[in-house]
Amino acid sequence: MHYHIHAIDPKAHLFEVTLTVSEASPSQVFCLPAWLPGSYMIRDFAKNIIDIDAKENQQPLSVTQLDKQTWQLNNQGSHITLCYQIYAWDLSVRTAHLDTNHGFFNGSSVFLAAKGLESQSHRVTIATPALAELSHWTLVTSMTRTTGEQFGFGDFSAENYDDLIDHPVEMGELTIETFYAAGVPHDIVLSGKHRANMARLAKDLKAICEYQINLFGTPAPFERYVFMTTVLDNGFGGLEHKASTALMCSRNDLPQSLEAPVDKGYRTYLSLCSHEYFHSWNVKRIKPAEFSPFDLSQESYTEQLWAYEGITSYYDDLITFKSQCIDQAAYLTLLSQIMTRVYRGQGRFKQTLKQSSFNAWTKFYKQDENAANAIVSYYTKGALFGLFLDLTLRIETQGQKSLDDVMRQLWQQYGLTGVGTDPLSHQRIVETILKRPCDDVFAYLNSCDDIPLEALLAQVGVSMTLRASEGNTDLGGGDAKGFNIGFGARTKAESLGLKVLSVIQHSPAHQAGLSAGDLLIAADNLQVTAQFEQQLQSLTVGEQISLHWFRRDELMQGTLPISEAALDTISLSIKDASKTSLWLG
Repeated sequence: MHYHIHAIDPKAHLFEVTLTVSEASPSQVFCLPAWLPGSYMIRDFAKNIIDIDAKENQQPLSVTQLDKQTWQLNNQGSHITLCYQIYAWDLSVRTAHLDTNHGFFNGSSVFLAAKGLESQSHRVTIATPALAELSHWTLVTSMTRTTGEQFGFGDFSAENYDDLIDHPVEMGELTIETFYAAGVPHDIVLSGKHRANMARLAKDLKAICEYQINLFGTPAPFERYVFMTTVLDNGFGGLEHKASTALMCSRNDLPQSLEAPVDKGYRTYLSLCSHEYFHSWNVKRIKPAEFSPFDLSQESYTEQLWAYEGITSYYDDLITFKSQCIDQAAYLTLLSQIMTRVYRGQGRFKQTLKQSSFNAWTKFYKQDENAANAIVSYYTKGALFGLFLDLTLRIETQGQKSLDDVMRQLWQQYGLTGVGTDPLSHQRIVETILKRPCDDVFAYLNSCDDIPLEALLAQVGVSMTLRASEGNTDLGGGDAKGFNIGFGARTKAESLGLKVLSVIQHSPAHQAGLSAGDLLIAADNLQVTAQFEQQLQSLTVGEQISLHWFRRDELMQGTLPISEAALDTISLSIKDASKTSLWLG
């Protein structure tokens, strides 16, 4: 299996792939994945394939398409060649993107698999772009290099097809900085215009990476690791791979000096890196039995994403704090915001963590304006369950054991052996550590009840306060008092009024009749402005005011009841510093 991929026309966003197979079966079948691991949604990558041509001994072969992502050849012999083009214009961490600024691809979106030959070794030649003015481009991937200079174009190898598609490729005018964590080289790669201080990035990511390697135990599960980030004016995203991660961030999120304070944007970027790096263990190697192996032709359902995305979401910010990249106050603010996102959704009363995991393919990855009323995130509520497990373990063992011990046992029992976890794997390990049945703890995976964190946090010296929001910009945390009067809708200011983005079920906005997409133009016969929610605070509970809005081009009217604001915002603060060492050290 030999792939040759070439950026033949960056201006038209076209990669060309030539695939040579020397041991094909008669009537050989080829297919492209419908999704890629870590992003649980059918992507239909095959829609970007253009014009497949096939030859056997230089003679044309007929190609029959069997379904949306599968093709069969009319070959008799074993040596065949396919040539096809990929339209690459998806600026994300999932697919492929090519222009005269850079090129990026995930193998799952560009490399056809030969059915029956997936377990064989695969070779890849990545050619220098066709445009002469791009001949100076460099290239980065975690795939094993067989020819060419470091950060240059050349030949690469993969153990099998799954390995082939688990090493994304970035090419362009790249900024590269290398650091060593626990003796392992790590490359930081930035694509796009930026003013980032690379030494500062290396310093902070080294601390995060070494903490994680030491948490699971040396040696690290890779010989080299690559952080590749596409820098944009406004962007965010990440996708884990076995020895690298593909990221997107906003330009202003990156630090511009060695001494720059860790502001909100940089904190977000460090947590994103921490999250995807933690996946090197928790989902890339420790993974559900349903993903061992992956079936990339269709949805693969599991109830365990709470453990893989949720627990990882608990650790990402925590490790950013424990590696001393952020302080304790910043960490508690981040945790408060995660808790707030859970508490502001009515969906937490309608969907359990296991149901959220199982329905990731539709309800989570295809969210609409009613998502807050219908679903709960296995990321955010899963993170709270991770916190619940960690505090329970620490308190019941007087600080001798923690969730760290669970993760290390998972690594030994499942990560190093390649055996997938079953729905009770985590519970069995926790029960072994606590020496008691833990049905009471894990019952919250099947329950819509709020996870009882307040009492546990108090035992580690942290006060949890539930208060009202102060509007759309209040994400949680801090010491704000919150509004007295509630509204219950997310809005965006427009020239004529407020565009309604979403409405919380049972809220005053819901009772008035507002829906997502409406343009609220008047309240009490006066034009509404961006200060509408602040103006509501001068009213008295029990009053009513009239609202007018446009729904499409129809003028509508309703009555807004003036009600107390919902207590849906969390603030965490240290109340007894002498107890916090049990959890935060």
